[in-house]
Amino acid sequence: MPDPGIAKELANYRKKQLSDIIYRLHFTIPVKKEDPILAEEVVEVRIHAIQHPLYMDFNEGTDHLVSLEVNGKKVAIKHEQEHLIVATEHLNLGKNTIHIQFKAGELSLNRNEDFLYTLLVPDRASTLFPCFDQPDLKAIYQLSITAPNNWKVLAGAAEVKQENKGILTQHDFEPTAKISTYLFSFVAGKFSEASDTSDRLNMHMLYRETDTAKIKNSIPQLFKLHRQAIAYLKDYTASPFPFQKLDFASIPAFQYGGMEHVGAIQYKESSLFLDETATASEELNRAKLIAHETAHMWFGDLVTMQWFNDVWMKEVFANFMADKIVNPAFPTTNHDLVFLLNHYPSAYSEDRTLGTNPIRQPLDNLKNAGSLYGNIIYDKAPIMMRQLELLLGKEKFRKGVISYLKKYAYANATWNDLIALWDEETTENLKNWSEVWVNASSRPIFSDRVTYDEKNRIQSFTIQQQAEDGSAKIWPQQFDIALLYPDSIQLLPIKMDGASLAVKSAIGLPKPAHILYNFQGLGYGVFPVKAADLAIFPTLKDDVARAYSFINTYEAMLNGSINPEETLNLYLQAIHSEKNELLVRLITGYTQTIFWTFLHDAQRQHFQTIIAQTLWKVLQGSASSNSKKSAFNLFCAVAYPSNEREKLYRIWKKELVVPGLRLNVDDTVKLASNLAIYQHPEAATILKQTGERIQNPDKRRQFEFLLPALAADEQVRNQFFNTLRNPKNREKESWVLEALANLNHPLRQKQAIKYLPTALELVEDIQRTGDIFFPKAWLVNTVGQYHSKQAYAIVEHYLNAHQHLDPTLRNKILQASDNLRRVR
Repeated sequence: MPDPGIAKELANYRKKQLSDIIYRLHFTIPVKKEDPILAEEVVEVRIHAIQHPLYMDFNEGTDHLVSLEVNGKKVAIKHEQEHLIVATEHLNLGKNTIHIQFKAGELSLNRNEDFLYTLLVPDRASTLFPCFDQPDLKAIYQLSITAPNNWKVLAGAAEVKQENKGILTQHDFEPTAKISTYLFSFVAGKFSEASDTSDRLNMHMLYRETDTAKIKNSIPQLFKLHRQAIAYLKDYTASPFPFQKLDFASIPAFQYGGMEHVGAIQYKESSLFLDETATASEELNRAKLIAHETAHMWFGDLVTMQWFNDVWMKEVFANFMADKIVNPAFPTTNHDLVFLLNHYPSAYSEDRTLGTNPIRQPLDNLKNAGSLYGNIIYDKAPIMMRQLELLLGKEKFRKGVISYLKKYAYANATWNDLIALWDEETTENLKNWSEVWVNASSRPIFSDRVTYDEKNRIQSFTIQQQAEDGSAKIWPQQFDIALLYPDSIQLLPIKMDGASLAVKSAIGLPKPAHILYNFQGLGYGVFPVKAADLAIFPTLKDDVARAYSFINTYEAMLNGSINPEETLNLYLQAIHSEKNELLVRLITGYTQTIFWTFLHDAQRQHFQTIIAQTLWKVLQGSASSNSKKSAFNLFCAVAYPSNEREKLYRIWKKELVVPGLRLNVDDTVKLASNLAIYQHPEAATILKQTGERIQNPDKRRQFEFLLPALAADEQVRNQFFNTLRNPKNREKESWVLEALANLNHPLRQKQAIKYLPTALELVEDIQRTGDIFFPKAWLVNTVGQYHSKQAYAIVEHYLNAHQHLDPTLRNKILQASDNLRRVR
C-alpha cells in the first residue's frame, strides 16, 4: 500500500505502467457557494502492467466518491491513504476506461460567493478530482463546466459550445494539448472581459477590477506586453507558440503574482492593473511578471520537469527569459541594474541563513513539493544561469536551449538532460560547475590581501574565497574589481576557479584611493568593504556599481564588518542625493529594516528624528514622483511620534498636499492602517471613512477583513488571531499576511509576542492546507517581525521540541528568523 501523497517509488512505477491518458471532466457549479460541486470524469488510460493495482490519487474524504465503473462494470470503491485503488482483476492490458462520479474537492478550488478558480500546483490536482498527479504523466483534458448563467468560464482550451440548462449554462471546451496535472485549470464567475484580435493569436482576458482609470490605463498595455513576450520567445527559442491559445484572468487576492496554466494564465489583479500613480518599479515588475508567465509556456508547460526536485528549472528559465524579454519593452531602462535589484537582495536573504538550501533539492514525496519553493529557486538560480551563460557564451547557451525544447517538447526532462546538451557545446567541466552552483547551498565570502612597494605601486594582490557555511566549496565565477583613482577607474576582470587567485593584472598599478568589488554586478557572494569606502558609494556614477555597493554594505553589516549606524548613515546620505528611483526604493527598504530590526531603543529614538527630517526634505524637494513614493512609504513606516503622525493624518484628510506625490486608494488604505497602529486619536473615524471610500467590492471585503487586526482593543486583536487557527479563515492568504503584519508590528510586539508559540505550532497545518508560498510568508509576518531575545527563545524552544519536523519546513523557520538570530 503506497504512503499518502505521491512517493517517488509510486511515481516511477506508474510512469512505466501507464500511458496515453485522457481525462474527460465535467463539473456542475451551483448558484449557492455552500452547495457541493458535483462532478464526473471518464479516464482513458493504456496500462502496460497489471501485477499491481492501479492507484489513482484523490486527497479527499471517501464520502466524496459516489460511484466507480471500470471497463463498463460497476466496482466497489476502495479509497485508502489518499488513493482510489482499482484491483488488478478489473484491469486490462492495453486500453482501459474508468468512470467516476464524485463531489469535487475544495481545498484548491478557491470558492468565493461569485467566482472561483483552481490552483493545483504542485500536487493539488488530486485534491480536486481523482487523477495521476505527477508531472511526468502528461495527459489530454477535455473539460465541460456547468455554471450559473451570468458567470463566465475560462479554461486551458478554446470554448466550442454553450448550452442553456435553465438557471445554469453548460460550457464545453476543446481537448487540450498534453499537459501535466498541475497545469490543468479553470476560472468561473462574475467577471468583465476584454479581447485583443490584432493578430492570429487572439487573446481574451477576464477581470474584476472596477477602477475605470486603472482599466483604461492597463488593458491595452496588458495585451501589448503579452504579445511582446511571445514575439521574443518565438525568436529566441526558434519555435512557435506551443499551445492553442493564450488567455488570462486577473484574480483579486490571488496567492501568487501569477500561475502559468496552459492557455489560461492567472494573475494577481493588483499586479496587472496600475494607474497614473504607478512607479517605474511597478511598471517594470508588471512587465517582468507577464514575461515570466509567458515564458513558462515554453519552459515548464511545453517541456516540464520530470519530478518536482527540478521545479527550479522552469522557474529559472522563466525569470531568466523575463529579464531578457523586458529589454525591448523598456529601452531606456538599465536592465543590468534591474537584474541586480530583482535577484541579489532576495537571493542573499535566504542563502545567508542557517536554513539555506541548494537550488536543486531532494524530494521523496510530492506532498512535500510545495516547501521547495523560495528565493533560492526564483532569484539565486537566475544569477547562476547568468554565470553559466558567461561561461558558455550567449550563442552556445542559446543553442543548447533550442535543442532542449526541440528534443523534449510535450514531454519531461531533468537538469542533467539539459546539462548533457550544453556539454556538447563546450570543453568546460559543467558537471563539476553544476555541483557547487546547483547541488550545493550557501555563498562565498571573499577577502583580499594587497601589498605595495616603496613607490606605492601594487606589489601583490590576492583574493580568497571561503564558503559562508564553513565547508570547502569553491564557486567558479566571473566578476570584476574596480581600482578607483581621483581621475579614472581601472577595471580588472576576474575569472576565479579556486580558493585563491593572484590578480596579476593589478601588479605594478598605482595604489588606488579605493578598491571596489563586483563593480558590474556579475559576481555572487559577500565582497570586501571597508568603513572608509562608504562615503564614496553615493558618488559613484555607474548605477550598477552604486547599487551593488549598497547591497554589499548591507550584507557586510549582517556579517559584522560594518555596524548598523554606519550603514544607516550611508543610506541617509544616499537618500539626499540619489536620482535613480529604483535605488531610492532599495535604500529606503534597507533603511526601514535596519531601523526596526537592528537598532536598540535609544538608537531608534535618535535616528527616528533624523530619518523623518531627511525624508520630509526629500518630499518637499524636486525628486521624481516615483522617488517620492518610496520616500513617503519609508516616512509612513517611521512617522509614529505625534508630530509626524499628524502630518500623515493631514495627508490622509487631503489637507496637506506633498508636491509631486501621487497616492491611490491602496496607498490611502495603508496610510489609514498606519494611523491606527500609531494610535491616532481619530483612528476609529479614519478607518470608518476609509472603508466608505473604497468602491471596489473585493477590496472593501479585504479591508473589512483587516479591521480586527487594526483594532485599538487588544482583546479584539487576540480574538482575530485565534480565528486563524481555522484553515477556512486563512483561505484569503494575502489578506491574512497583511493582517499578521499589522498584528505583529514592532510597536505592538510587547502585546503580540504571545502569538508566536501558536504561530509556530500552526506551521505544519499551514503547509498542509495553504499554497506553496504561504508557510514562509506566514513565518516572515510573525517571527520574522521580531528582534527580541524573548522571541528568539520561543523559536529555539519550538525547534528543539520538534526534532522530527520536515527539514524543508525547519529551513523556512530558520530563514524567516535569521535577522532575529543576528540581533538576539
